[in-house]
Amino acid sequence: MNLKETFAFLEERPSKDCPAYNCPAGELVNLMQALRDQHGYSMLVDLTAVDEGPGHDPRFIAVYHLLNLETFAYLRIASACEGDAASPEIPTVSHIWAGANWHERETYDMFGIRFKGHPDLRRILMWDEYPHYPLRKEFPLAGFDMDFQAPDVAERTGVRIQPAPMAGGPFVASGEGPMSEQEPRAKDQSWHEQHKKPAGSGTA
Repeated sequence: MNLKETFAFLEERPSKDCPAYNCPAGELVNLMQALRDQHGYSMLVDLTAVDEGPGHDPRFIAVYHLLNLETFAYLRIASACEGDAASPEIPTVSHIWAGANWHERETYDMFGIRFKGHPDLRRILMWDEYPHYPLRKEFPLAGFDMDFQAPDVAERTGVRIQPAPMAGGPFVASGEGPMSEQEPRAKDQSWHEQHKKPAGSGTA
């Protein structure tokens, strides 16, 4: 099924695994409602985002994966966020799929994308006062050294939040094969936190 015949505003999006389209943010809610009610995409499997990096316009793109439970057909919809890089936003679809509620909160928590109309948009993984968005491109791979979020715990334990060790880095993505095989992997996987890196060995 070619959705462009029904929704002229869609643009085909390069994809190796399932049909994919770009949708303007202003058309997103109506499109999603129609995909659920008229085209059988009754399940929102996943909702996430892509940060194209500083200097790109648009920088942030919301990505939706839908499933038709009768035909088992997958569909990917991508929609560029509105607003500037400091405060990107896109309409909520939580009133169409209830499961979008937590997906949108996670995406807000990790990328800083605000979902207009969300009934309870607050962080779901990091604490409320956390000042960063861990999946933005400028966030360092190892994280930040910073004070623990609970002052009473920090006082009793003396614990600080420390950057994660970059075991086996640098990390690279193959760009080949199905998406499940394209996750960034360490160039050197012979050592990890429990099996220490041999002295004098490189990571290249």
